[in-house]
Amino acid sequence: MADFIRVDPTSKVPPYEQIRTTVAMAAAAGELPVGYRLPTVRALAGRLSVAVNTVARAYRELEQAGVVETRGRSGTFIAAAGDDQRAEALTAARAYAEVISRVGLDHDEAVEILRAALGSVQPQG
Repeated sequence: MADFIRVDPTSKVPPYEQIRTTVAMAAAAGELPVGYRLPTVRALAGRLSVAVNTVARAYRELEQAGVVETRGRSGTFIAAAGDDQRAEALTAARAYAEVISRVGLDHDEAVEILRAALGSVQPQG
């Protein structure tokens, strides 16, 4: 079962965001192939010792982003749609991470800079 998904209870990042980020990055990197079935919300919540709603929120946000698709009672799967976009985003994220490391900023500040930049960009669509 998705042992790569972990939650750090001491992190300032909310648990649902830790789950969402882990799954999104693994999917973008190809570590989770298209069609991979994720654990059920209840099973993952139990394994991570978090509330069911925490995992449900992460899955819901992943679905809205096109990373996963829910197939009713069959479960939640890594989606095929958006692979190219996720790959491009992963490349950009890695480049940003290298810059952050090179200039010596801490991760929290790097995330705040990214949030501010995302807030200043007009969504395309």
